[in-house]
Amino acid sequence: MNRILLSLFLLITFWGCQQSQSEPEPKQIFDTQRIGQMIMVGFRGTELSKDSTIYKDLTERNISGVVLFDRDVITGNRNRNIENPSQLMHLNNAIISATPNSPFIAVDQEGGLVSRLKESKGFPKSVSAEYLGNLDNEDSTRYYASIMAQEFMVVRTNTNFAPVVDVNTNPNNPVIGKLERSYSSDPKKVAKHAGYAIDEYSREGILSVLKHFPGHGSSTSDSHLGFTDVTDTWDPKELIPYKELFANHDIRAVMTAHIFNANIDSVWPATLSKKTINGLLRDSLGFDGVVFSDDMQMDAIRDEYGLETAIQQAINAGVDVLIFGNNLHYEPDIAERAIEIIQKLVREGKIEKETIERSLARIDSLKIDVIDELCSCMDFLNE
Repeated sequence: MNRILLSLFLLITFWGCQQSQSEPEPKQIFDTQRIGQMIMVGFRGTELSKDSTIYKDLTERNISGVVLFDRDVITGNRNRNIENPSQLMHLNNAIISATPNSPFIAVDQEGGLVSRLKESKGFPKSVSAEYLGNLDNEDSTRYYASIMAQEFMVVRTNTNFAPVVDVNTNPNNPVIGKLERSYSSDPKKVAKHAGYAIDEYSREGILSVLKHFPGHGSSTSDSHLGFTDVTDTWDPKELIPYKELFANHDIRAVMTAHIFNANIDSVWPATLSKKTINGLLRDSLGFDGVVFSDDMQMDAIRDEYGLETAIQQAINAGVDVLIFGNNLHYEPDIAERAIEIIQKLVREGKIEKETIERSLARIDSLKIDVIDELCSCMDFLNE
């Protein structure tokens, strides 16, 4: 009897060992370098060091691109990434050289108060959208957009998170109206002047990203700082600039707003809302380009939902590129963490494989049509 029991024990142990050896680690459906194309981050530094996390994000994780800032919000450093045109050109050259795919290299160059490329640092003078809207002169709007677009070309920055197409329905809005970021309270004037600016950037091959969908102009609070509800203040006319621009221009990219609008979705804010992005933006308005999130580290998202929930909801809602500015909160490993979370959510079936494939196809198409061509043109000019 003892021999029989011993034999059974050995057989079970052997079978268990064989089973554990035959069960490999869960295979990633999408490798790191493919998922990396859905991530865009900010970083600290005016040079690209091979020892830095951002260098590994670019070379090993193949992130989609970077967003550059002139000022570090946390430390107060006013030369976070940008000192002058020569330095910026060298930094951007290093970023392009380090990346397997042509990267988005983005700044928020709206003009006026929201300008990363400042006149004080040697860049061309800029004026606010409100100034140009009040002037209401086509030549003036085109002039300021043209000289800045040419500067983008020179310093090898290829993506502008602008123009702002928010309608100035609340002039006391702390993050739009008060900062002169809107062209007008008239949505058709917003569309007209945004169109002039887009034309001039497109002429130089620079990507313009419309923001903030579906409209941040009526808010009474700042989504950088927390939950922002526009349910009682938002007006459907805030969609008019998008309708006009989609009809009359080749719009390839839009950025979301972190605003909550129960008129559209009674549960989720716009960046995390399938009704807002896949429903309103893609299905109703017919937009099939790349959707960038606003900064996922803004407190309207970070404090309210947490990283994993926010990533899951945003991608399922229709966001293609998740932006982590690393300027409101500094998390140098955020790209690695975000990629791992996306892979986990796909393995668990919480994000469908087809959803990721659609986003990657849109990103690939945009890069082939705009960013690759521009990087190649710049390489030729620098030879």
